Formats: sequence, structure tokens, C-alpha cells
Amino acid sequence: MNGYGNGWGMMGNGYGSMGGVNMVFGLLVFVLLIGAVVWFMRSSSRSIGLGRHTSAVLPGGLDVLERRYANGEINRDEYLQKKGDLQA
Repeated sequence: MNGYGNGWGMMGNGYGSMGGVNMVFGLLVFVLLIGAVVWFMRSSSRSIGLGRHTSAVLPGGLDVLERRYANGEINRDEYLQKKGDLQA
């Protein structure tokens, strides 16, 4: 049969329609890999402080300041000055 061997025609490997499934699976693996790299880069940039820079106060800043004042680590004047700085 024109040298194609066991009658498989041009799809001589015998997989037939499995080529499309393999292509979709390979594309899915590729997309998941890219997603994992993007997620890793975003999470590592946040952990070292390279994320978005905003002028807003960090949510825990005033809590830490109030805790330090309550524990007696800073006096009232220092507390009021730092609180004003954080809210500015």
C-alpha cells in the first residue's frame, strides 16, 4: 500500500485522534506552568516589599502603635506624634 506499512495510512503511529487530546493536554500543562510562575513571582514580590506602593497606612500600623503605648514602651507625646504621622 504505497509503502505505509500496516495499513495505518499517514497516521503511521496508530494514535489516530489521540493527537488532539495530547495537544490539549500539553496546552493545559503549559498554561498551568505559566500560572504557577506568575503566582510565585507575585507572592515573592509581596513578601520582600516589591508590591504596590500606596500612600495608605498599613492596616496594622495603628494597632502596633496603640499596643506600644499601652505597654508603656512610648509616652503620650510620642504616641500622638507617631499617630499623626501615620494618619498624614
